Formats: sequence, structure tokens, C-alpha cells
Amino acid sequence: MGEAVMTTRRQADGAIVVDVRGSLDAATVDALRGSLVGTLQRDRPVTMIVDLTYVVFMDSMGIGALVTGYNTAREIGTRFVLRNPSEFVHRQLRVTGLAEMFGLPPSSSATTFTT
Repeated sequence: MGEAVMTTRRQADGAIVVDVRGSLDAATVDALRGSLVGTLQRDRPVTMIVDLTYVVFMDSMGIGALVTGYNTAREIGTRFVLRNPSEFVHRQLRVTGLAEMFGLPPSSSATTFTT
């Protein structure tokens, strides 16, 4: 199992950015899910950006954590944005049929995806 590091910061425009680094798997997804849901419920930002630039691995549990964040954001009226998913992450979302839900294009050529 891998390691993941998450940091959360607020941008000048009020958006909250969650930077994720490492692997999203059984050993790390509870922390991501808790961070996403907790921050959304506590801060209720207009926009939450999940930066996936440095995610090197993501399995179905990682995808599930992103879906939980997406659903929580929708429930409270927050815009949920995936920023810079690697080709690997983008491919995982396409294979599972969730790319469209996250607003991903057919390839990972664009760097920011919004929902």
C-alpha cells in the first residue's frame, strides 16, 4: 500500500484547494475522504479544487473517495473541480465510466476539469 499527503489551502478568490500527492488506495483514502467531506461541510466553499498533479496511483477506493467528495459538494451547492489529473488518473476515470461525471474530455490534454 502507498502513502498520500494532502494539504488544504484557501485561494484569494475563496476557493479551497486540496493538493494530493502519492497513492490513493486502501491505506490512504480514508484520509482523503475525511479531508474532502470535512472541509466541504465545515467551510462550505463556493469552489473546491482537488489537485491531482502528483497522484502516482489510484485504485477504485481512490475513485470512490473522489465520488464521495463530488456528491457532498453537489449536496451543499459547491463546485467540485479536478485539477491536473495525470494520464493514469484520467484513464482510471475513463475506464470506470466516471470521466463524464467529472467533466473530463476524451483525453487528458486539458489540465483543469470542472463539474
